[in-house]
Amino acid sequence: MFSIDNKRFAAAMGACLLGAMAAAAGEPQVVPLWPNGAPGFEDRRNEPERASGGSVSNIHNPSLTVFLPPQGNANGAAVLIFPGGGHRQLVFNAEGVEPARYWNDLGVAAFVLKYRLPREPNSPYSLQIHPRQDAERAMRLIRSRAAEWNIDPNRLGVMGFSAGGEVASLLVYNPTAGDANAPDPIDRLDAFADFQIVIYPGPLGIPDKIAADAPPAFFLIANDDTDHMGAILSLVEKYHQAKRSMEVHIFARGGHGFNMGGRSKLTSIHTWPQRLTDWLHDNNILQPATPRPNP
Repeated sequence: MFSIDNKRFAAAMGACLLGAMAAAAGEPQVVPLWPNGAPGFEDRRNEPERASGGSVSNIHNPSLTVFLPPQGNANGAAVLIFPGGGHRQLVFNAEGVEPARYWNDLGVAAFVLKYRLPREPNSPYSLQIHPRQDAERAMRLIRSRAAEWNIDPNRLGVMGFSAGGEVASLLVYNPTAGDANAPDPIDRLDAFADFQIVIYPGPLGIPDKIAADAPPAFFLIANDDTDHMGAILSLVEKYHQAKRSMEVHIFARGGHGFNMGGRSKLTSIHTWPQRLTDWLHDNNILQPATPRPNP
């Protein structure tokens, strides 16, 4: 018979073994954006998240979940993914994990952001401030560890679904330069996105005018997603006026929230990721960086 202490020891060893097995199986790494918690909300960093049906809520310690492709398949490109969920929850599996697996199959490192949720009941967060703050910090954190994660810091883009598309807008259409005098060296880095992919977004964060340096964009939506068509049409018109590079797909049907399309019976929706793959190839985003010649 085990004594009580031996039972505890055995349980601890079992937990360590399970952790090692998960790591060996490629369990994704989770990295908090700030070691001590989000600025001004450090006292809430240990509050547990709530998970239900593939979604996550009650996020007070924003983090990155890291999905790296097999080393021999990696091409150096990387993408930060913003799942949707109306700023009340995050559709973490269907609009986070599943897209990350798609990117890994292309040799791209993927990072899924758990950002704070201003529309959750009793949320202390601002819709205009905290999701953007999380997105900027995530981009800087990824660039700060580019060598460790084997990525090209100049081929780092963003992908957002629905409310996550709004987070993308809050990031890419606002100043992204770091603070050269910041005590934390991560905060000195630029949070600029080199490309963006926006799937059925809402209107939050769309500016009156697109800047001349706005990143190349891939926009996609279904025409019967009536609540979100306005945002796409606004972005398309403004990109066209700014003469910035974009590709747009408006499918006849599909509704809202079709994620990566795998559950849809509509061929156009089911296969829409191939349109994105084509765009990535056409824009050389999947091409490894060419080494600079020695002077």
